[in-house]
Amino acid sequence: MDFKDFSELEKNMSDEAIKESDKKFNEMMLSYTLSQIRETQGITQEELAKRLNINQSAISKFEKREVVTISKLQDFIKALGGEVEINIKFPNKKIKLKHSY
Repeated sequence: MDFKDFSELEKNMSDEAIKESDKKFNEMMLSYTLSQIRETQGITQEELAKRLNINQSAISKFEKREVVTISKLQDFIKALGGEVEINIKFPNKKIKLKHSY
């Protein structure tokens, strides 16, 4: 099977198809809750709480929030072994935000 870079595929797509693809991708990415992210790493709330030096109920409350600060999200993801990257998308370019938050 021959793999192509997505930017190459986009060249042959209509603007409407690109918008629909972006919309579906964003919906898919937003469909993961913090608890699902934790679970994909095979980590319990208790284990994560120990890593963050907080109690399990604080993890439970955090995972249920609809709004979280970037710094708290970064702590949460770092304790899971990951890293937060923020990408800003403009109509004509994409920019990766440096870790200044």
